[in-house]
Amino acid sequence: MPIDASLVGREFPPTAPYPVTEVKVREFATAIGATYSEGVVPPTFPIVVAFAAMNDFLADVEADLFRIVHGEQRFAYERPVRPGDVLSATLTVDTLRQIGGNDIIGTSSLITDADGAVVCRTKSTLIHRGEA
Repeated sequence: MPIDASLVGREFPPTAPYPVTEVKVREFATAIGATYSEGVVPPTFPIVVAFAAMNDFLADVEADLFRIVHGEQRFAYERPVRPGDVLSATLTVDTLRQIGGNDIIGTSSLITDADGAVVCRTKSTLIHRGEA
């Protein structure tokens, strides 16, 4: 079932606050094969929060996660993420088009700290594969 094109422009509620701890940063660095250096957060770490926003969006629109291919991811920083930050992501559907029975969904997420200050912005392209 195609994703409803009326979602373009819709902003979804922010994710639950996510505390950035040394332990979580170390786990993330290990998972991506990076060498962990205390206090240094890998630049792709905000995907943890952005992915939570994507999952909330996909659940809301009842998209089948097994049909999703993550096509692209970009980050634009206002400041580095630091241990001790508490982050939330707010996802917006920017674009939606159907090609060959697949939905190509462009999203952006605003990653903010506990004070509401912007830490970074992300852009993602998701492909929701059509029915076989």
